[in-house]
Amino acid sequence: MKPKKRTTIYDIAEKLNIAASSVSRALNNNSIINEETRRLVHATAAELNYKVNTLASNLRKGESKTIGVIVPRINQNFFSNVIAGIEEASYKKGYNLIICQSNELREKEIQCVNTLINQHVDCIVISVSAEGGDYAHLQSVIDSGIQLIQFDRVAKELETLKVINDTEQISMKAVSHMIEQGYKRIALLEGPQNLDIFKQRKEGYLKALKKHHMPVNDELIVENAWTKELGAEGTKRLLNLPQPPDAIFASTSDFSALGVLEVALAMGIKVPSELGICGYSNEAFTEITSPSITTIDQFSIDMGKTIAELFFKEMGKDASSRKPKTIRIKPSLIIRASTNRKDKK
Repeated sequence: MKPKKRTTIYDIAEKLNIAASSVSRALNNNSIINEETRRLVHATAAELNYKVNTLASNLRKGESKTIGVIVPRINQNFFSNVIAGIEEASYKKGYNLIICQSNELREKEIQCVNTLINQHVDCIVISVSAEGGDYAHLQSVIDSGIQLIQFDRVAKELETLKVINDTEQISMKAVSHMIEQGYKRIALLEGPQNLDIFKQRKEGYLKALKKHHMPVNDELIVENAWTKELGAEGTKRLLNLPQPPDAIFASTSDFSALGVLEVALAMGIKVPSELGICGYSNEAFTEITSPSITTIDQFSIDMGKTIAELFFKEMGKDASSRKPKTIRIKPSLIIRASTNRKDKK
């Protein structure tokens, strides 16, 4: 069945045999149009199921009242909460969101950016994909005069507005906590090192070991273990070493930490007495696993609100007067049963 054609002001004008400009003025309750004509136009618009083209109307005013958001994965609690925070703050200002997912693929990220530019959004908010590469597509956002705000995973070489966590310090705190719980051989599941955020988490891990005068063992550092499946694979290799670790910091995500927990339980390893586990991001499931998983809360909803508020604060400025700015939100370590070994004694 052929879709029904959308009613326009020209359809109303044709039915009433008046000018389209008069229909437009009547629909906007312009006093130039007499009351009787206004009532007739509104009645005909309702009869023909006419809907105002809000996007076209806003574009005529030089804005779309729309913010585009690109995240690596929508189904992760962290990213969905950031989106919720942006939406909550934006809704109050009469703005809508267009949400895109890169699935960690650079090519798809580029497509998302181009789509949002073509949709004439007022702002693009992005956390870049793990695949990396150059960021010419993000520079094109800036060149198009569209506000660009990066969050969490950022291309540090681009001078834009950024909202991030202090990941190095909180990672150092998490590893220090495990050391204080008596763990001696702490392994690291690291994320793609082409992304600065994962470099910082690794640096926090290394600094904690140095602070507590503990050696760095390369065999305890697993590259690119940033999904549940890769976390599980890395854990199997670690736990089959001649000298396996007694704790694992899944610095990439709680999904990776979940992979660690499932492998440990399947191997009959007791958590936390024989193996400590710490994840990252405070996914909802970390509270209900057995044992519950120690993690890091990035205050994702607050991050989303901060992103939106930053956009609205900067939106009135001319593009040439916009200055790069980085806002840091301090994360928090949430200690749960998976590392709380001393309380178990």
